[in-house]
Amino acid sequence: MQTTSSTGSLVCVGLGMTLGSHLGPLARSHIEQADVVFFALSDGIVELWLRRMHADVRSLQTFYQEGSSRMNTYWQMVEAMLVEVRAGKRVCGVFYGHPGVFAWVPHKAIELARDEGYRAHMEPGVSAEDCLYADLGIDPGAYGCQHYEASQLLFYRRRIDPTAYLILWQVGVVGDQSMARFSTNAAYRQVLVDVLARDYPLTHEVIIYRAATLPIDRPRMERATLGALPRAAIGMAETVVIPPARPMQANPEILARLDALDRAVATPS
Repeated sequence: MQTTSSTGSLVCVGLGMTLGSHLGPLARSHIEQADVVFFALSDGIVELWLRRMHADVRSLQTFYQEGSSRMNTYWQMVEAMLVEVRAGKRVCGVFYGHPGVFAWVPHKAIELARDEGYRAHMEPGVSAEDCLYADLGIDPGAYGCQHYEASQLLFYRRRIDPTAYLILWQVGVVGDQSMARFSTNAAYRQVLVDVLARDYPLTHEVIIYRAATLPIDRPRMERATLGALPRAAIGMAETVVIPPARPMQANPEILARLDALDRAVATPS
């Protein structure tokens, strides 16, 4: 790690998912005390609300271009923030939801800032996952939850447990190998369904979920069958939740070992 005498610093915070109600006091303080604020948000109204909190607010969304690799875009976002950090400014990066969940830019910017000797850290926020648990009434401790980025589930050999919840993120761009598109069509989602059909019947119920971003909004909680998923309207913000399809199976061998341990503990030596 390089050392520097600069006073530049970086903090990445999350606004949460719903305008205003999810912003914590510590994140608000970092925004208000920064010299410059960069943001990547999901809603224009949320952007206008953020601009009322600081005089120098700059959008990272402008780096997105249809047909351009998202990885190139992400590097541009990182560099935009680090330029100001290197200039000795207190920089705050503001991201919707949790700044570290499905967010490559904050992690990389903090990593590079630290490597260059600057103070950099992340403050947690309310994520879409948090909202999902509340809106759908899911306790992740009841059956367990598996979380996969949908394309990653196709590109690699992953093991699915149909006795637990399966939560798939970014289904709206599933199968995109170019990282340059903002959506893929029903044919790509059919590939996803074909993979899932190895573990779930096509009649199994799934939930298409999108968290509310404005206080006047309602979350999307649309139920459909797995077989109908390719024809459903699914954008970048939608998440697909697949409830357990089979009951959990007891493990007699391990239970017997534990019973033996219990008896040993209960019997004085």
